[in-house]
Amino acid sequence: MARSHRLILVSLVLLLTILALSSAFTDEHYLLLSFVFIGVTLLPFFAKFERRHIEARELVLLAILAAIAAVGRVPFAPLPSVQPTSFVIIVSALVFGAEAGFVIGAVAALISNVFLGQGPWTPWQMFCWGMIGVTAGWFKDTWWMKKRLGLLAFGFVWGFLFGWIMNIWYLIALPDAFSWQLVVVAYAQSFYFDLAHALSNVFFLAVFGTSWTKILLRFRRKYALL
Repeated sequence: MARSHRLILVSLVLLLTILALSSAFTDEHYLLLSFVFIGVTLLPFFAKFERRHIEARELVLLAILAAIAAVGRVPFAPLPSVQPTSFVIIVSALVFGAEAGFVIGAVAALISNVFLGQGPWTPWQMFCWGMIGVTAGWFKDTWWMKKRLGLLAFGFVWGFLFGWIMNIWYLIALPDAFSWQLVVVAYAQSFYFDLAHALSNVFFLAVFGTSWTKILLRFRRKYALL
């Protein structure tokens, strides 16, 4: 990225941050402020990926994996929180690394909501699925992630972490009604959905994890991708 482009980007981020802070402190628009913080959090990962030397065929592969992860949500829409999206992101990150996992996760959230509906939850989903990809890539070489039980535990834990993080935007959207009782109710009501997400991650990783990993590894080695 050219130096001038970086300066423009930094200036834009600072401008949005100042606007959001002023709005939050004067009008209590906490949801707007949260969007800015989420955007600032996502920006370094996209910027780091953009600086990498990457070929067109590698971008095509990432786009295909993101599309698979996104479209995978649609058939399972009638079953809340049951979907193979997190599975695709985790396996992709294990093979291609943390940066690829982040891009696939964040883009998958954005694309899938074209079909399922965009809203204030979209940036938070981009963050959550992006972080699933990042952490899977970071820990892919650890001894416990190389074991089947450790991988299943990783998917199970992220099923709950995803829901816990997503609960934050819901609470921020109700600043006037915020209370610790509301926090307890929100997290208690999300338990079923978080459990469904966690168990679906375990199921897809247990049944399809090995075969998907072998297929993606073959692509990586054959075409020297990423």
